Amino acid sequence: MHELVEFAVEKAQELGASYAEARFEEKSGTEIVMKNGNPEGLGILADRGIGIRVLVNGGMGFASTNVLTKESVEEAVKKAVKLAKAAAKLRNKPIQFSEEDFHQVFYEVKMKKDFRDVSAEEKMEYLKLIEERVKETGVNVPMRFLRYGDFMWHKVFMNNEGALVESLIPRVSVTYNLVVFEEGQMEQAPFVQRAFSGGLELIEKDKPWEWAVKDVKALQRLIKEGQKPPEGKVDVVISPEVAGIAVHESVGHPYELDRIMGREAAQAGESFVKPEMLGERIGSEAVTVIEDPTIPNSWGFYLYDDEGVKARPRYLIREGIINELLMNREYAAYLGMKSNAAARAINYNREPIVRMANTYLAPGDYSFEELIEDVKLGVYMVSFNEWNIDDRRYQQRYIGREAYLIENGEIKHPVRRPILEITTKGLWSSVDAVGKEVEFYPGTCGKGEPGQGVPVWMGGAHARLRDVVLRR
Repeated sequence: MHELVEFAVEKAQELGASYAEARFEEKSGTEIVMKNGNPEGLGILADRGIGIRVLVNGGMGFASTNVLTKESVEEAVKKAVKLAKAAAKLRNKPIQFSEEDFHQVFYEVKMKKDFRDVSAEEKMEYLKLIEERVKETGVNVPMRFLRYGDFMWHKVFMNNEGALVESLIPRVSVTYNLVVFEEGQMEQAPFVQRAFSGGLELIEKDKPWEWAVKDVKALQRLIKEGQKPPEGKVDVVISPEVAGIAVHESVGHPYELDRIMGREAAQAGESFVKPEMLGERIGSEAVTVIEDPTIPNSWGFYLYDDEGVKARPRYLIREGIINELLMNREYAAYLGMKSNAAARAINYNREPIVRMANTYLAPGDYSFEELIEDVKLGVYMVSFNEWNIDDRRYQQRYIGREAYLIENGEIKHPVRRPILEITTKGLWSSVDAVGKEVEFYPGTCGKGEPGQGVPVWMGGAHARLRDVVLRR
């Protein structure tokens, strides 16, 4: 594919592009679904093509093709150039890209247990194991949706500024959706996913069947023992799962510079963050939020983004101070800065846009016991059933699924659906202590038009919020 990618870049320059890039992508994999113990089907993923993006006279154009011949690629290049010329006439200010250092590199994620060498029947055993372990609990779980998925993601990226990046990243996941029904009441663990970049050894080490057992037992206990949560000002300890959704929604998204500059306004909303807020305090000194694509075996892993820029950890908040925004080359140029490698595309037929990868609340110095020991009255929110946030990512609400009363430093009985409603600044300013251990939870982050759902991790350490308002 190197020859076709190089051909696309050279042809674009011949047609007048001042900047040209081509990105080949190929995905191949399998999906297995089981419902209530019965196999529902086997899916085969096979998709590949080339996307071309160009700048002509300050206008940008993008086109793609899944017909991998020189004739088809040339037509796609011509279309991209034509679109760029038309776009240039409509712009008040020409698009520019930040100057970057580019590399020629190949990297891959190695698998100890390669899923390409394992049959679908063997892969289904992971789902059967979840099914068996859930049944062994004796909990009534009348609806059990289980899904296994894997795919190899092969990319070749080239531009006319010296970048040539090839990567092979395998991704593997197990997802379950379990409904517990006892004593005339229903509780649900909605689409819990365990997911990694790597081989089947990561699923076997993670043991999603044990996560499933933990969830159904917690839901059963909630039905049998759950009580109303306290109301008013209390302390709240949030788990890595809850911290993860909070940093993703109230830090990651509003720190995307394309969103800040208005590109997302008609699609997913705006942002309360402005470039001039860099250096302002948004939280307590205990709060550091990191966005890091380079975490080994992470669901959102990459070492070079889809503009060929080398990735690194991005410190969005450092000790409570707004420190860095997520940006690609286009929006970095607006601020006279370099890109921090946040450009991602979900497929060859989508343009790269500013995205998160792995966003987490950095660890602190506290053990879990220290976080709760001086809480007189509060709630420990382990997981969430629902979250809501406004389109500027400032007013938000999190509704607990598994949650417990904290009284005089001890974990007590489960509480039902505690509701935390708070502003972004109020949330992160209320954090006075953060735990030592970091955990991650996978998700699919949606953005763009047409939509692009990219794999991400969310997580962090436990955190203690002082004097926040709970509702029920």
